[in-house]
Amino acid sequence: MKQVALITGASSGIGKESARLLINRGYIVYAAARRIEKMSDLQALGVNLIELDITREDSLQQAVSKIISAEQRIDILVNNAGYGSYGSLEDVPLEEARYQFEVNIFGLARLTQMVLPHMRKQGSGRIINISSMGGKFGEPHGAWYHATKFALEGLSDSLRMELKQFGIEVVIIQPGAIKTEWNKIARENLMKVSGNTAYKELAEKHSRFLEKGDGRMGSEPLVIAQTILKAITASKPKTRYVAGAGARPMLFLKKILPDRMFDKLLLGLMR
Repeated sequence: MKQVALITGASSGIGKESARLLINRGYIVYAAARRIEKMSDLQALGVNLIELDITREDSLQQAVSKIISAEQRIDILVNNAGYGSYGSLEDVPLEEARYQFEVNIFGLARLTQMVLPHMRKQGSGRIINISSMGGKFGEPHGAWYHATKFALEGLSDSLRMELKQFGIEVVIIQPGAIKTEWNKIARENLMKVSGNTAYKELAEKHSRFLEKGDGRMGSEPLVIAQTILKAITASKPKTRYVAGAGARPMLFLKKILPDRMFDKLLLGLMR
């Protein structure tokens, strides 16, 4: 029996590459995103498309109902939808901060709630949560984004223990710098929010640093898609997979360096 996979945030980047990789490996794939028009290439490969706004209850319910009606099961949930809205904590409106949590945490959690009864009934399932190396350390102007990823790490650890009794695995993927739309959106929001405030000088340095990482140092999204496939196919998956440019060295340095020394290192990269 072919396994059924639901991938959110599949209109570009990691989500799209994951959908392409899984359909080519014989999975039944449902690719979900708000911008369904950007997934016509996936549809041509045999991927099923779902228009999904992860912040809307009705949209989430319709997505899960559609899959269960057609397939009677969901074996794999890849919680990939998310975004980074940067700016100093002082400058970012709380409305924007709340929306970032709605997308990166509450929408993810609600979709997981809807999928879990079906996985429990099957007695199996695998939930892949796309976190970030930024789920283990912060950076200037990223307070709200990093807060969501820290939250996702704790959510996933708790969920993993809850679901062990049902034969459902929970895996965290911690990407490093990846060439996706995320970087451009983060840079644009950073300069829009803090580019003309008291944080202007550091914001400009940070924006240049992010641009450099996106263009020259970032890994291709396929690197993370392949890591997701590894987590899906492993008989006993790791609880965390680290992949992509800069992820391993940065997490290692965070582990061994005192906080202020790590701060100095990170700020030094933004010269």
